[in-house]
Amino acid sequence: MDESILDALGSPLVQISAPEGATVAAKVESKNPGGSAKDRAALFMVRAAEEAGELDPGDRIVEPTSGNTGIGLSVVAAAKGYDVTIVMPASKSPERQDIMRAYGADLELVEGDISDAKERADEIEAEAGAVQLRQFENPANPDAHYHTTGEEVLEQVGDRTVDALVAGVGTGGTVSGVGRRLREEFPEMDVVAVEPEDSAVLSGREPEADSFQGMGPGFVSPNLDRDLLTDVRTVSLPEAERECRRLAREEGILVGQSSGASALAARRVAAELVESSVDSDVDTAGTDDADAGADDADGPLVVTVFWDSGERYMSTGMFDRED
Repeated sequence: MDESILDALGSPLVQISAPEGATVAAKVESKNPGGSAKDRAALFMVRAAEEAGELDPGDRIVEPTSGNTGIGLSVVAAAKGYDVTIVMPASKSPERQDIMRAYGADLELVEGDISDAKERADEIEAEAGAVQLRQFENPANPDAHYHTTGEEVLEQVGDRTVDALVAGVGTGGTVSGVGRRLREEFPEMDVVAVEPEDSAVLSGREPEADSFQGMGPGFVSPNLDRDLLTDVRTVSLPEAERECRRLAREEGILVGQSSGASALAARRVAAELVESSVDSDVDTAGTDDADAGADDADGPLVVTVFWDSGERYMSTGMFDRED
């Protein structure tokens, strides 16, 4: 029996559709207490602030967010007895707003993007003496995923080798923390970042829009360990939303935009790994069908992350469309 909802962190690793000869598996993070991967970072950041003497009973927390970190902090604040003010771009889904308010959070909406939300959070921090946890640079964010998500993946894959981690990038905490932990066990593993086509700053482009909720903040977060990355992939919003509909209708997995993008990129990476493996076998064996019928369990394993539930995206209408 868990003493607190905060002790219930954890998510399953679930196989999804993959190219023949490969396995793609996703951490379904909607199973966390607050419904997303951000619950992990929220709890670790609050604990770190408490241990450092920066957060005391009765204090107010303030944080800018596109939604999921705000929800995670609202859960932690409710369970631990803190007040919390969340600053969020008004363009983000009303479902996110309603969930935070349900947990008792004060919500302030700003016009603009996450950079504008950060500026307003700085003002509240200075004016009200609130404690800002700064998810984009707080090392407790990637540490949370190193110690929880990464450890869970290692236990869940058993004796399989992880050949690639493919994950969307917002704060960079998940891909950095999980990537760091898995790379310790699998030194040759690829770590592939996924970003929106219209906010592809890691690909060297100027951000054009803020279309994804929770991915592609329009700047490179200090928490992103770029030295871990072996590649960066971009996915457009229409592609990601089509994949969300496919996952719901064909696999019974309801996820949001960043998860759809991560799934697409993971399958593409898996296909390339299969092709590379076949080419290597051809070069080694001198035949074009060497290991062509290998079982998927013997082929490459790609791990990705499904960040939250599609329930937080219903108001976008993306599940109403037919493909």
